[in-house]
Amino acid sequence: MNTNRIQGARKLALALAMTGLAGAAFAANTATQTVTYEVTAINELSVSGNPGALTISSATAGSAPTAVSDATTTYAITTNQSTRKITAAIDTAMPSGVTLKANLAAPTGATSAGAVTLGAVAVDAVTGISTLNESGKTITYSLEATTAAGVVTSASKTVTFTIAAGI
Repeated sequence: MNTNRIQGARKLALALAMTGLAGAAFAANTATQTVTYEVTAINELSVSGNPGALTISSATAGSAPTAVSDATTTYAITTNQSTRKITAAIDTAMPSGVTLKANLAAPTGATSAGAVTLGAVAVDAVTGISTLNESGKTITYSLEATTAAGVVTSASKTVTFTIAAGI
């Protein structure tokens, strides 16, 4: 019986020793790598195309010409930064007595400035934008004219929207 116990103990010791050696051999076959990562600032803005032509062609007698509007275009925005805003500007000033406005619907958590008058100097159209991605946000353009503007021939303006640091 003692022989059986001794043989059992030897087998157990041998098994433990082999397990330890197997673990050591396995550990010797490992390798490590260092993965460097980064997420840079992302500020992307796109528009869905051009609005239809804005043509003022009527007025109520005794009143200013009837303003016209177009809400057929949209914008999409992606930003992973906080405290962003969208500004809007046109390439050159509008003719005297003619006003072009843009109203951008605000994405979640942001604030639209409403219908802002577009000029060669950028104005805030949407403020308080932080870490979001949304699409299908409506852009409404409106054109107003005074009678003093007279007849204005067809012309085009390039509207530039920019994501910038802001409030």
